[in-house]
Amino acid sequence: MNKLNQLIEQAKQQEGQGQARQAIETWQQVLAIMRQFKQRQGEAIALNNIGLNYNNISQPQEALKYFNQALPIWGEVGDLNAEATTLNNIGEAYNSIGQPQEALKYLNQALPILWAVGDRRVEAITLNNIGLVYNSISQPQSALKYYNQALPISREVGDRGGEATTLNNIGLVYNNISQTQEALKYYNQALPINRSVGDRGGEAAILNNIGAVYNSISQPQEALKYFNQALPIMRSVGDRRGEATTLNNMGGVYNKISQPQEALKYYNQALLILREVGDRAMEALILRNIDSIQNKSQSPSKSNIQPITK
Repeated sequence: MNKLNQLIEQAKQQEGQGQARQAIETWQQVLAIMRQFKQRQGEAIALNNIGLNYNNISQPQEALKYFNQALPIWGEVGDLNAEATTLNNIGEAYNSIGQPQEALKYLNQALPILWAVGDRRVEAITLNNIGLVYNSISQPQSALKYYNQALPISREVGDRGGEATTLNNIGLVYNNISQTQEALKYYNQALPINRSVGDRGGEAAILNNIGAVYNSISQPQEALKYFNQALPIMRSVGDRRGEATTLNNMGGVYNKISQPQEALKYYNQALLILREVGDRAMEALILRNIDSIQNKSQSPSKSNIQPITK
């Protein structure tokens, strides 16, 4: 059992350092041991954590495979908190693959369980995730309703990371409805919290989002300042899709300030990453952005390239 405890500690350290792929390998070793000794609860913990790490490297389909193995075990061992957490994780994964109704089905199963067991922290996470779904289907007011329920709960239970996530998401809604100053207000509340809790991935996402706002209000140098802060963090935590998003956004800024060759440099870096991770939708977006530069000499029309937020 000493080896098992060492592996669990190693996996947690790898997660803390943003090494999701290494953490998956370590949790797989934990999983094998748990199955060998028929430790069902430990098996479900390992399955759930493997799923979370696949989510962190933008492989939600793989994550779902593990979450769906964990879910019936929680029912079997009678752990309602863990069951609700896994339902929440499944809902989040379905939202990320563009199945919002399926996402809401699972998230709405989680909520009454959380109310019954009084788990306020995960309740706030679930409310936040329901807000994300509504934002993704262009219902910003519904999204804000859920975010504004989540935010005071995160503060009440002292979940600083959850608070920062919800502040960032509120900022995203305001950015989407063109209330850029309101968006910046929330992003700038979230940023120091992420730094204080050491959430490097969250910090990079917010830096990218602030850059996108400045780009949208025609402050390209300010936008580049934030994108250039986000990019090395994305690389250090292994967020390949986030890295590609920021590279695309930098390409958009350079295109806007009439530096097409510089723009193409960043777009082509983003394209390689997206092909590597298999994100066909974003790959198509980058190809359209490259085409817009190549066609620019034939048409004087203004580019309509939009920055991507996280």
